[in-house]
Amino acid sequence: MSTTDSTFERLVDASLAAYGEPDPHRRRALIEQSWQPDGSLTDPPMAATGHDEIDAMFAAVQAQFAGHTFRRTSELDEHHGVARYSWELVAPDGSVTLDGLDVATVGPSGLLQSVVGFFGEPATLPGQ
Repeated sequence: MSTTDSTFERLVDASLAAYGEPDPHRRRALIEQSWQPDGSLTDPPMAATGHDEIDAMFAAVQAQFAGHTFRRTSELDEHHGVARYSWELVAPDGSVTLDGLDVATVGPSGLLQSVVGFFGEPATLPGQ
C-alpha cells in the first residue's frame, strides 16, 4: 500500500506520542489509531505484537522512564511503504536519555504494520 508522507508522519508521531503517554486510556487510543491490530514493534530490549502487547510495552517504558517523552528528530525518509526516522527519549528536564532510529512499514489497512528500532548510531568501521 502506498501512503502519503503526511499520513506516515501522522502514524509515526501518534505512535511516538503513545510510547510516552502515561495515561492508559489516551495511550490505548493513540495505539489503536496508529497501529494495525496485529502490528509488531521490535526494540533491542523487547518486542510486542498486537495492541495489547504494544500497550504493555509502552506502559513498561513509562514505568522505567517516568515523565519521559519521545520526539521525532528527523524527517521521514520514505519509499515503497517503508520509512526510517530518528527519535529521542527526552527526560522531564529536557535532557536526552536515549536516541535512535526506527524503520517502519504500513500494512494493508493504512496503519503501522511494523516498527523495528535501533538505539544510537551504527558503529563506524575500523579505519574509517
